Amino acid sequence: MATHMPPSLLTALRRLAPGTELRNGIDRIIQHGSGALVVLGGGNAVDELCTGGFLLRDTRFSEQRLAELAKMDGAIVLDESAERILRANVHLIPDASIATSETGTRHRTAERMAIQTGKPVVSVSEGRKIAVVFTGEGRQELESPITVLPRANQMVQSLDRSRRRLDLAEELVTRQELEGEATFRSAVSIIQRAEIIHRLGSDVDDLTVALGDEGTLIRFQATDLLQGVPELAELVIADYASARRRLRTLDDLSHLTMGDVHDPEAVAAVFGFKDLDAIAKPSGYRILSGLPGLPAAVKEGLVAHFKSLSRMMDASAERLGRVEGVGRGRAQQLRSYFEQLRQDAGLVPHNHGA
Repeated sequence: MATHMPPSLLTALRRLAPGTELRNGIDRIIQHGSGALVVLGGGNAVDELCTGGFLLRDTRFSEQRLAELAKMDGAIVLDESAERILRANVHLIPDASIATSETGTRHRTAERMAIQTGKPVVSVSEGRKIAVVFTGEGRQELESPITVLPRANQMVQSLDRSRRRLDLAEELVTRQELEGEATFRSAVSIIQRAEIIHRLGSDVDDLTVALGDEGTLIRFQATDLLQGVPELAELVIADYASARRRLRTLDDLSHLTMGDVHDPEAVAAVFGFKDLDAIAKPSGYRILSGLPGLPAAVKEGLVAHFKSLSRMMDASAERLGRVEGVGRGRAQQLRSYFEQLRQDAGLVPHNHGA
């Protein structure tokens, strides 16, 4: 299956992003060489698992207070928004029967608390000088932006290469469609590349959470490279899939492993493409999307009337104009657009009869 960071972890990491006061407090604890357990959220579920220590009233959170309180052995409990410190120096007693793969005492306690209460828990290791946030859905080490940034840059470079391959694949399928030689394999190639880009984009998004404000440029670059990719995939699916599967999207590939995504047969099966090398008859949605200002209803009318892109492109302006909503002016516009596409591809213009 496609694996991305669980929502609860992403939410917790956003609260702990570099530059936030909460993250600064955690970093101070590490710098002081202290260990700590910090529960991000109070309430009855947490209170029932706390013993000892002391309650704090109207104590505003600050990174300095968090670091000082961590010098005591007990855990610290903050409110949901990390604006108040609720408890300090408490002993946490989660259910010991909750399974955990952690070895250190703090990490084991943190994982069990997170699972049992549903609250994120940060465990700071005194010896290893690392911090890990646990939620009921998993764990994530709080890495320094200096460590994460090279990986994020490398991933954006991979995203850029994948986008260029997708653009080349689209150019190829356009030429094949204009020549009447498009195959289902060509369509699958575009869908595969679009899904790879989609997954890389999700991975970059996960990393930028760990970068905080320093991830802004990375996020902009990734957003630019992702522009129009899902829409392109949906148009290709609509062009090549049967009417029953025409509305499928990249989300229908979410159950596939990355290895499966690289397998044309596995992707083809999702959309009902059986013979990958058979000549296909694309409907024309993708080509029509390249003509600005063409209403969706007119596109649907053209596809429904001509049944295939080749018949549509071979139709005279008069025949095009007979489709409801097209009219003489739009028919001439379509004919000019089709001929320009053929010219750009270096193909001989067709002689269009009535």
